[in-house]
Amino acid sequence: MGSFSIWHWLIVLVVVLLLFGRGKIPELMGDMAKGIKSFKKGMSDEDDDESAKPTDARTVEHRADETVQTKEKTSKS
Repeated sequence: MGSFSIWHWLIVLVVVLLLFGRGKIPELMGDMAKGIKSFKKGMSDEDDDESAKPTDARTVEHRADETVQTKEKTSKS
């Protein structure tokens, strides 16, 4: 019950081919490759945009009269 034999994998391959067809699988892989390329391009564009911003653009400033509450975690022994 631990590992699959070659017959199990062949049955899975046949079922996948019956569901998707021979022409659909390369099309799906091409769409996935386009998605990955688009994701990488978006990430590099985001990095370029951040380098143009000042470094403290992500900080939150509080007014002098505003109090900040924090939750303290207590551990049970």
